[in-house]
Amino acid sequence: MSKKVSDRNSKLLSEENVRLNILPYYGLDNYNIEQIKFKDSEKQRAVYKVSKNNNQEYCLKKVYYGIGELLFTYSAVEWWNKKGVNVPIFIPTVSGGRFISYENMLFILTPWIKGTKLNYDNLDSFIESGNNLSFMHKVGHNFTSITGSTLKHQSSNPLKSITKRHLTLINYFNSALLLEDNFSKLYVKLFDKILQLSSMAYKISSTINYSNLTISLCHMDYVNKNIIFDNNNQIWVIDFDNCKLTPVANDICHSLRRYLKRSSTLWNYNTARLWLEIYNRTNPLNYDDIKLIYMSLIFPQKIWKLTRDYYKNYKKCNKNAFSHLLEQSLATIDTKIAFALNFELDLEHMVSEFNNSPKFYCSFEE
Repeated sequence: MSKKVSDRNSKLLSEENVRLNILPYYGLDNYNIEQIKFKDSEKQRAVYKVSKNNNQEYCLKKVYYGIGELLFTYSAVEWWNKKGVNVPIFIPTVSGGRFISYENMLFILTPWIKGTKLNYDNLDSFIESGNNLSFMHKVGHNFTSITGSTLKHQSSNPLKSITKRHLTLINYFNSALLLEDNFSKLYVKLFDKILQLSSMAYKISSTINYSNLTISLCHMDYVNKNIIFDNNNQIWVIDFDNCKLTPVANDICHSLRRYLKRSSTLWNYNTARLWLEIYNRTNPLNYDDIKLIYMSLIFPQKIWKLTRDYYKNYKKCNKNAFSHLLEQSLATIDTKIAFALNFELDLEHMVSEFNNSPKFYCSFEE
């Protein structure tokens, strides 16, 4: 997005301008509005809280994608709502529209979900969030979107991607040997451990039958900020910008990775396994699903991203900042290797156990 367009949109997205030009379409002329979030990037977005006397509260959102993708998102929210998942549905305009188009920007309105976000240090809540994701995947297998939607699905080849990244890490090692700056010295010093994780992921990638992976409608940002427990301790899921049709393993890994990177739950294998065990009872995972989860979780993704960005922008990047970030990532690599080794040793037993575990089916599913 050019700076000129960005500056113009920033002015149009002021609280007063949105109140005057967007809220009337929803019959909310006399409501208060507060900008909660504004991200001025290539994917520019804004979130507002619209309220009146603290009784009626709504979430107004400026999305960063086009109408086709918005209709896909609308379809996903409607689908999950009809299947019994607690999600904030789109509120229609006074004329019955699903969204507002204003100055080449799209806006949607939903109820404001009151509650507290998932506390990762509450084990019961964390496990329950996994059970909820399992149900979302179970009811999303046969999802179809409405006419006019742009189908959002995984387009990358997992085997090709992991192979490329594994080889790239090796190439970065050769670059590091030549440069000998602080970042490169640190990378070379601990490269054996980086390569151990990458090699474990690369090795299993060739054994996965990718055509056998379980595909469903996935949230793809199922992390604590988007998982709300209301006053009745019911789970609500928000923010569906990234939802798509993709292997459920991808959604699972995105969710688990956020939990496992935290210092108080750092690569805790036993908790991750329990989460997967509870998930499996509602939406069973096959051998290939579990192998993809293993592959994706153990690959040194953050280190790969750091080294990629560093060596691509070597001449103009902040070298001290990159060195600090790499040092932080490498500080926990031994714990991650222990996680990977535990997962590898347990893999066959886990598959056997999951195949023979009791299955739960929710009665409120359509």
